Amino acid sequence: MCIRGDALLTGAGAGGMGRCMKWLLFFLFSIASVKGQNAVEERASPVVVASAVKAVGALGQQVVLGRYKVAMERMFPQWKRRAAKRIGGMEKLEKQLESVAAQMLQQGISITDFVSQGQPRAFEVIPGKKVAVVNGKQVEQLIYKKWLVLVPTLTKFRVFLPNDPKPVTIESTSFQIAISDKGKNDWTFIDGSSATVNELRSLFINLPKDLELPPLEKRQVR
Repeated sequence: MCIRGDALLTGAGAGGMGRCMKWLLFFLFSIASVKGQNAVEERASPVVVASAVKAVGALGQQVVLGRYKVAMERMFPQWKRRAAKRIGGMEKLEKQLESVAAQMLQQGISITDFVSQGQPRAFEVIPGKKVAVVNGKQVEQLIYKKWLVLVPTLTKFRVFLPNDPKPVTIESTSFQIAISDKGKNDWTFIDGSSATVNELRSLFINLPKDLELPPLEKRQVR
């Protein structure tokens, strides 16, 4: 890429904009090529899906233990840059997340459980190319380079309400979006509670237009 994604979005690095435009045109051409020439598609194996679910569970356990910084460290890089840009920089984003954790502690709110539930769904994303040998000849094939897995989750919060000495439990149904390069199972994440289909498709353009995300719900239980 000619310049960083955040610099492209803010208009910084004007001297490289010519190169950026060429890169953008090449990227769009690649997308069109993938759609027009039928990329080599594959289904995510049960091993890949299980790896994503396990990684989401491990992330959740770190959060339950109060290690909220792990969620920041394992956030999908492009999503993290977007979030940082919206509030004025990476340092401000880190401070905001730290303040949320502090406010939860002050208000007597704690996360007691975080588990995956329901049926995960996997998609191929990020078009690219590879050279394969077909009938003894090298052939350039259009492929997808990453896996994206929607993993439904259930998070339980213990909360003390005003004028109520007994804590209540809030169950929050949501999902995590796990992303990894194919063959690596090194997952980074997007919190589904802050994502929309349009936002996701702006990063992963081949996701279905009619993509249905897992539901977001909250309910109070004793």
